[in-house]
Amino acid sequence: MKKLAIRKPFICFLLLTTIVLSSNAQDQKREFYQLKTYTVKDENQESRMDAYLKNAYLPALKRANISDVGVFKFRPNNYLLANKIYVLIPFKSLEQFSKLDDMLAQDKTYVSAGTDYINAKYDNPPYERINSTLMRAFTEMPQMRASAVEGEKEDRVYELRSYESPTEATYQNKVDMFNVGGEVELFESLGFNAVFYAEVISGDRMPNLMYMTTFSDMKTRDAKWESFFSSDKWDVLKNDPKYQNNMNKADKLLLYPTEYSAY
Repeated sequence: MKKLAIRKPFICFLLLTTIVLSSNAQDQKREFYQLKTYTVKDENQESRMDAYLKNAYLPALKRANISDVGVFKFRPNNYLLANKIYVLIPFKSLEQFSKLDDMLAQDKTYVSAGTDYINAKYDNPPYERINSTLMRAFTEMPQMRASAVEGEKEDRVYELRSYESPTEATYQNKVDMFNVGGEVELFESLGFNAVFYAEVISGDRMPNLMYMTTFSDMKTRDAKWESFFSSDKWDVLKNDPKYQNNMNKADKLLLYPTEYSAY
């Protein structure tokens, strides 16, 4: 009996250690994403930004072992000024994110190819403003999946959504609705071709989450959303008392990938 009494706490300690290590290992697999939004004022700035991203920035990211970088613009719209360029960058860790600028500064090929952008004069900048949002992938989709949708790039629809919540607690409830409640699973079952689902950890619309789904064309996009809203699963989920009032604003952007975007 004495021998068992000695071993029991030790066994419990081993089990607890195993659980913690397993949890940490799973947590470390979750990627981080930076969404850089460049605002441009005219075609000259847009052309300069395209040249910089295509010939300098994206190639440099590849040399830094960062691939699957998406670059998107607004789909033509009579009510929305197409003056933004969205760059979505995946990172394996926050350390990789924090070291990127130093790595770029030491990349001679990047510095040479990006000279118009890097050394732009104060009275002739290549953009108006940069907005940056930092995110961490959901547990239900810990890594980005570059979209495999086919067809002409100009016909594709990349839908970027941001869901804002009234408080941090209601925001976490909405995140749980995606992960534990099965909203991610529902999107997957209906073939929404998600690129990522993520928690915003630094941005200007917090507390909020963001995600991107993709479609071959607008007709397919509309049909998929119709199937989502008419599904039995969504009817149950949206009426579940524990998931009520967890969102007070939804923004959606319909984008298309540039010709030099990775997907």
